Amino acid sequence: MEPLLKPGPAEASGASGISIWRSPASWLLEKRLCRGFWIFFSVEFFFDFGFSLYFFLFNLYLVDFHFNEQAIGMIGGALTLGSVAGTLPAGWLARKVGLRPLQVSCMLAAPLLGVARVLVMWEPAQIGLAFLAGLAMCIWGVCYLPTLARLTTEENRASAFSISFSLSIVAAALGGLVCGYLPGWLKSTGYALQAADIKRLILLGACGVAGIGVFPLLRLPLPLQQSESQTTGKTEGRPWKMNPFLLRFLPSMALWTAALACFMPFANVYLSKDLHIPLSQIGLIFSAAQVIQFCVGLLTPVLFRRLGLLRGIVATQVATAVAMGCLAGTHDRRLAVALYLSFSAAQWMSAPGLYNLLMSKVPDEERSSASAMTMFCNALFQSCATAGAGILFVQFGYPRVLVGIAALALTAALLFGFLVAPADRRAPRQS
Repeated sequence: MEPLLKPGPAEASGASGISIWRSPASWLLEKRLCRGFWIFFSVEFFFDFGFSLYFFLFNLYLVDFHFNEQAIGMIGGALTLGSVAGTLPAGWLARKVGLRPLQVSCMLAAPLLGVARVLVMWEPAQIGLAFLAGLAMCIWGVCYLPTLARLTTEENRASAFSISFSLSIVAAALGGLVCGYLPGWLKSTGYALQAADIKRLILLGACGVAGIGVFPLLRLPLPLQQSESQTTGKTEGRPWKMNPFLLRFLPSMALWTAALACFMPFANVYLSKDLHIPLSQIGLIFSAAQVIQFCVGLLTPVLFRRLGLLRGIVATQVATAVAMGCLAGTHDRRLAVALYLSFSAAQWMSAPGLYNLLMSKVPDEERSSASAMTMFCNALFQSCATAGAGILFVQFGYPRVLVGIAALALTAALLFGFLVAPADRRAPRQS
């Protein structure tokens, strides 16, 4: 599962990249990040690294037990559907019981459900457990942004988000490397283990790594939230109305999310089953994709300054569609890997621009609601797209379906160009 895009801070990382490379230690000292931030940083590392290992390997583990793409799509769709169902209740619980108790429950429940998914190889149970895992995992996404906001100030918040998001990419890259080489190392120890047994050990270990994060979390000093009246001011009690810009933005964004969700959960299975690439090389490819995404994340501000925000978004979406279309037409391994890396880079570059566009076109008092509605719609379409793509891959094979995904991505780009652009010109830019 790839999941959920974290909005905004990828752009901030590009803005401060030069000073980071010149003197990382001085740059960190200058930001005056508090002790609580670094404790939460360790929590995030264990959680991200553990589940990077888990999500990289889990679908390949299912393949070892003869689950096909249709079943994998249903399981992945149930996972995302669980996130859809849990997002709004998790937000309500965060206000009622507090962020830290809810995060502790997530750090305990998510690894335990991960263990259950590894041990129970029955398709209906897998679908049910995936739904419950989605409910647990969505708590992390709901609590992540407000926790970081409380642990930072207006002056160092953008830098803190940049560091945090960079950690996610590094954790994913390390996860790919470990998953690529650890099976071979375990085989070399002389134990008579089948491929599925090796993957099971790694997946169980990944759940343990993710669960370690609960220990620093219990020591996290979390400042109290400001009173509701201070944060909402005179907007308190006002009914929220659908912003006209959202009526054009949400369909385009949902279609784009669906296009990505049709392929990204199956990428490792595609490389393994269709291109017959060994697991160790898949791990390297996945890690290379993370490094490339980190590098292109530093270039996105330059792209959007040169082309403009909306044109830059459309350009990255068209590039994503072209890479996917070319991937559908090749059977050469090296070319396919190059096209896959190009696809990864292009789709990643669009993310900061999309969320920047959303936040810049709605008033400040509507941004939380607009963000929640966008994430809710994205997760819903992602769930349907993943399940549907799994069925189509089984029926028609990868090349034909990849052509359809490329057409879907191109349609999303055209929608942004023709549907969102008029609203973008009319909507005033918010400060």
